[in-house]
This record gives sequence, structure tokens and C-alpha cells, in this order.
Amino acid sequence: MGNKLKGRDLIGIGFPKNNTVNIALGIINRYHKREKKVRVLEAAKEVLRDPQKFMGDPIWGKVAEGLIKPVEVRMHELRNTRAPFSIYGENEIDDQAKYQLYDALKLPIAVSGALMPDAHAGYGLPIGGVLATENAVIPYGVGVDIGCRMCLTVYPMSASYLRGKQAMLENILRDHTKFGPYETHAKKHDHELFERAAFKEIPLLKRLKDKAFRQLGTSGGGNHFVEFGLVTITEEDPQVQLPPGEYLGVLSHSGSRALGANIAKHYTYLASKQCPLPKNVQHLAWLDMDTHDGQEYWLAMNLAGDYAKACHDDIHYRIGKLLGSKAVVKIENHHNFAWKEMVNGVERIVHRKGATPAGQDVLGIIPGSMTAPGYIVRGLGNEDSLNSASHGAGRLHSRRACKEQFTQSQVKQQLKTHEVSLIGGGVDEAPMAYKDIKRVMQNQQELVAVVGTFTPKIVRMDK
Repeated sequence: MGNKLKGRDLIGIGFPKNNTVNIALGIINRYHKREKKVRVLEAAKEVLRDPQKFMGDPIWGKVAEGLIKPVEVRMHELRNTRAPFSIYGENEIDDQAKYQLYDALKLPIAVSGALMPDAHAGYGLPIGGVLATENAVIPYGVGVDIGCRMCLTVYPMSASYLRGKQAMLENILRDHTKFGPYETHAKKHDHELFERAAFKEIPLLKRLKDKAFRQLGTSGGGNHFVEFGLVTITEEDPQVQLPPGEYLGVLSHSGSRALGANIAKHYTYLASKQCPLPKNVQHLAWLDMDTHDGQEYWLAMNLAGDYAKACHDDIHYRIGKLLGSKAVVKIENHHNFAWKEMVNGVERIVHRKGATPAGQDVLGIIPGSMTAPGYIVRGLGNEDSLNSASHGAGRLHSRRACKEQFTQSQVKQQLKTHEVSLIGGGVDEAPMAYKDIKRVMQNQQELVAVVGTFTPKIVRMDK
């Protein structure tokens, strides 16, 4: 844009001498920098004349908000007392994770919280932390991998199929699942999700759409996986609708890929600017749900969650097609997300960062490790846990500690002992890295009932 537009130009057409000028300059520089100065000023005049008309607009909405009701930026202090909370399996959770929850419970927006038995320290909220807030969403309370989730499909095939067709099943995972930042499927699948208005209207999402399309049906690195295993149904359940017995299952764990990571980064930055906090809790900066950015994050977060589900659907569709079989049961759940839920009769924002929704009769899947069983569970609707349960076994050792303590030969020995075939993976995901899942399940008997188990047999992870 020739003759770069300056703050005095906006003030000259009537903009108030406050932060709205800076917001407008930021918007113009990001989305209108190639347009002529006179055209941009005309557009700015339109917003100035009738800001209400532009409220909610993907580009000018934040400027309109600044003209009508500017977001108040002020340093927030922590309360002296904690909001009510519950901890499950307290004696087996490290102190740092507890302190992270205690700090979160002192936020002015905190209503109540809980810590799951697989909890360990993270950024912002601990992994395994659940926090209910009043009309505010914390991007780091959701996490970087928005919508990270589990998906289990069960096929009407007996356990003997796993043994008899092992080579074929290994080839399916090796050749038809994709992991990490660069692998994508040669044949891309489309999805109705890409027609959503948010992908067209929210500038950040518009820029991320092409990469999201390329990464559909792929999995991340780290602890993400796709596995063939043995599903054992131990009790009849009206939702599962399978008689007790053993079946072939496919279990996947992954999230929203680059889409979710970029959404988390962008809105965490905005939250940190709008909500200054003491240094020890700066990762807990929030967005007010009544603001433009709060509403936009909510839309983006939900889109990322739906995208994560679409990725799992694509993974399972591809595998089901190669198996030549149709799944008889599908069980899935997010464990990095925020929901609007009733807490003590009032709608709150419930953040679950590494926690499984466990409302009354809600089905979920809680994995163990590559050599330990995962559990198919039915929620018991325990309000003290904010209707939540663990999202897995939880880490006992950090990735760095695993690389220092364990060797590939030790991992291979564990896999051999449990008759598990591994494709990819590293010592940072060694079975020994995780807590005892059976112990974790014992510590949450008041949160979930066990319907069945999933025992991994062929595991595919990032290289």
C-alpha cells in the first residue's frame, strides 16, 4: 500500500485516541496492506459510522468492538483462596502437577477443578487437569493439540484373525497410515468440514485450510498411534450392543495436527496480551467469552475438534476398506478440549486437558501403553470430578528421562514379552515411560465403570 497508513490518519477521520487505533492498524497491516490508502480509509470510515453493523465481522469485528466496548487490559492478581477441587490418586501424582492446579484454582475466573489419577506437570493446566471457569476460555487450558482424541472401532472378527493375518495387518499400518509433520496420503479425501463458513471467514483459518486438507487422515508424532488389537467385552452394555467375547479392534490416538497447533499459538498470544498475569501463571491467560477474540477462538477450537474427528474417521475408513469389513461399534472421545457444561446448576466452561469426559453413561476409551491394556469405560457422572476421568496411564518419566534411562533393546524385550509388534516409535515412548494403568483405573472406580478392554498387538507410531 503506497503512503503507508498511520495512526494520525485514523484519528483524522474520527477514531478515538485509544488502543482502537492500534487494533485498527494491526488489522489493516495484516489484511489490507496491498490496498490503496484511500480505499482503506473509506472502509475504516464505514466501521466508524456504524460499528454495531460490523460486530462479529471476521476482519473488522475487533475494531468495531474497540469502538463500542473496548476490551479492558489490566493486570490480574490471583485470589488468596482456591476454588473447590478434588484429586484422585493423590499419593501417586507429582507435587508440581498439584501446584499447577492450585495456581489455576486461584484465577479470578476459576469456579472449580479436579485432578485425574494419571496427572503430571504440563504448561498452564497440568496434564490430567480439569478446570471450570466463569464465561472465559483458556487456550492453554485446552492445550496445543486441540481435540486430541481416542477412536476405537470394533470388527466382527475373532481374535484368531490377529494371529493368522499378522503380516497383512502390519502392512496395512505400515503402508496406509501416515505420521509426523511431513507424511500425507497420496490419494487425498475431501470432507464436508472444509465447506464450513469459518474456513472462509476467519482469516487465520483461511490460511490454514490447504495444509489441513493435505493432513486429513494423518497422525501426529510423540505418543500418537494407530493399533490393531484384541477387544474383550466383559459386560453387556446397551450402547456397545456386543455380547461378551473377543473381537478385532483398531484404536487410534491423535489430534488436530497443524490446524490446532496454529490456532492454539495465535489465540494464546492474544490472551497473553489482553490478560496479563503473574509470571508463574502466564500460560493461564484467558479470553473473555463476551469478546470478539473469545468468540472467534471458540469457533476455531470447535472446528479443530471436528477436524480431529474427521482425521480419525478417515484413518478408520481407510483401514476398514482394506479389511473388507464394516465396524460394528465405534467408541470415541476428545481429551483436550473445552465444553459448555452445567456445574452446580450454572453453565460454565469446562476445560479438560488430558482428561476424558465421563458424564453419566458416556462411553470413552482410556489407553494404557503399547504393552498394557486400554479400557472401554462408561461414565458414572461424578460431579466432584466435573464428570471427568483420566485420559490414559499418564507419564512416569519425561521423554528426556526415557532417553537417558532406557535402551532400544530393553524396549524390544518388553515388546517380545507381551507379543507386540511395533512399527516406528522410540525409547521416549517406551512402555516403561508410563504409570501402571491398572493402578490408575483402581484410583478412579468412582468415576467410570469398565465395559471392556483393548490389548494392543500391532502398533504403528511416528519414526
